[in-house]
Amino acid sequence: MRTGGEIELVGLTKRYGSVEAVKAIDVRIPEDSYCCLLGPSGCGKTTTLRMIAGHESVSEGDILIGGANVSDLMPAKRGTAMMFQSYALFPHLNCAENVAFSLKMRGMGKSERRETAMEYLALVEMDQHAERLPSQLSGGQQQRVALARALVTKPDVLLLDEPLSALDPFLRIRMREELKRLQSELGISFIHVTHSQEEAMALADLVVVMNDGRIEQAAPPREVFEKPASVFVARFIGGHNVMSGAIAGEDPASSVAIRADRVSLSRAGGAIGDGSHSVEAKIAAIEYLGLWAKLRLDAPELQDFTVSLPDSQFFAEGFRVGESVTASWRSTDLHRLSADR
Repeated sequence: MRTGGEIELVGLTKRYGSVEAVKAIDVRIPEDSYCCLLGPSGCGKTTTLRMIAGHESVSEGDILIGGANVSDLMPAKRGTAMMFQSYALFPHLNCAENVAFSLKMRGMGKSERRETAMEYLALVEMDQHAERLPSQLSGGQQQRVALARALVTKPDVLLLDEPLSALDPFLRIRMREELKRLQSELGISFIHVTHSQEEAMALADLVVVMNDGRIEQAAPPREVFEKPASVFVARFIGGHNVMSGAIAGEDPASSVAIRADRVSLSRAGGAIGDGSHSVEAKIAAIEYLGLWAKLRLDAPELQDFTVSLPDSQFFAEGFRVGESVTASWRSTDLHRLSADR
């Protein structure tokens, strides 16, 4: 397989009339990497993906792949392939014929394209189902065939539009592993649109968090989680509490975040750690999540404040809804945030 180059978006903008869907974004995606475009519905991530693919025109800015400006090229000339959310398999063609279709359009001979199609079906562990029609396959199997069909053109960059959204949770995890394996083995870049924070964290070398057509943060997943760049990122990624600096014992004009698992909880009036800041609250709700229990606290100065406790500690303490508690934290665990735009 050939190696794709770096992808760079420079001032990339998309307008629909007076509506600016993507607002002059700049990002560099290293070669041979797995990048996830992450954000809520309507943030511009799918529009960005479609501009890279050539399925949407660029209003302003440039798309560079391997140093070459492809902004005005037809999709087939960009070295990209796109796997659509709906899979879009031809219902009247079997698996092998679906995978071989683009090779047929390029004039490859019948025996050669059959051999190549089987090679790529084997890559996604679907060669034993080569003669089946799409209607005879499960959702996960259809996805594998669609993936083989996208890869058979040997793209430099594979573009994936929410490819796991239609799968059940168990299969979604299995396919995450498969996608990561394939990206590593093929040595090409994957750009994957998702609204799932867990999916992006599990897959990506680079997470690009988008909001309202802009990039809020582009960084490795651990950095995005440990050091969210803004209030929006901290809240969207989850697992963080956002507070005003005044409540946290910091600059009153600032906003700060603290991970939910870095907050200590004790019954009201109990001892708190040396050098800690604290807030009195009541337990408003409890969710048991297996390894963890998530407790939502209610206090006038707190908004959507949660504490994550290991299950062993939660059951040992025996916390109950309605109890008065003290939430405390160390200043060294706080992370200062930039204001949202």
